[in-house]
Order: sequence, then structure tokens, then C-alpha cells
Amino acid sequence: MEFAIIQTGGKQYNVSRGDTISIEKLPGDYKEGDSIVFDKVLLVDDGKDATLGTPYIPKAQVKGTIVKIGRAAKIIVTHYKQKSRYWKRNGHRQHFYKIKIDALK
Repeated sequence: MEFAIIQTGGKQYNVSRGDTISIEKLPGDYKEGDSIVFDKVLLVDDGKDATLGTPYIPKAQVKGTIVKIGRAAKIIVTHYKQKSRYWKRNGHRQHFYKIKIDALK
């Protein structure tokens, strides 16, 4: 089975053809259905031998299509200091892209 390890948004993902991954929002204007190319490929394994990058593999690419753009569930962030009556509460929803991997090159 062919797979690759890519880096995006400060995180690393193990992907193979047909996988759907959820990544952080990328800079730039994208909409659902756009194709996207990841060029920071750390490792490629085709089932017979593996190629490691130092840190990236030159000319290696992983292509995918944006399936969904959305926001994750709300998380509550609280700050509390005892004995001083300090209490603060904020909510946060992280933006994400759901991407279907089309090809490993």
C-alpha cells in the first residue's frame, strides 16, 4: 500500500490515495471543489522501498481536493484566579478544511 507523510499547518499527516483528512485553514482564498497541492512531503513509501526527505523530498507532491470548509465544534476557554474574583470565559471555533487525497507523486 502506497502512503506518504506530509506537513501542513505545523502538523504531520499520514495519507494515502482516497483518504479524507481534516487540516487547519490555509492562507489564501479557497472554496469547495478546489484542488490543492502539498509539496512538503517528508516520506513516501510505495510498498517496496521508502524514500526519506532531509527534511523534504524534492519534486514529491501530494494532490487533493477540498471537500468541505467549515468550523469545528465550540470549545470553552476559561481563566480563573481564586481569591480575587477574577473569572473570564471565551469560546473558540477552529476553521478547518476537509481534503480528499487524489494522487501521490
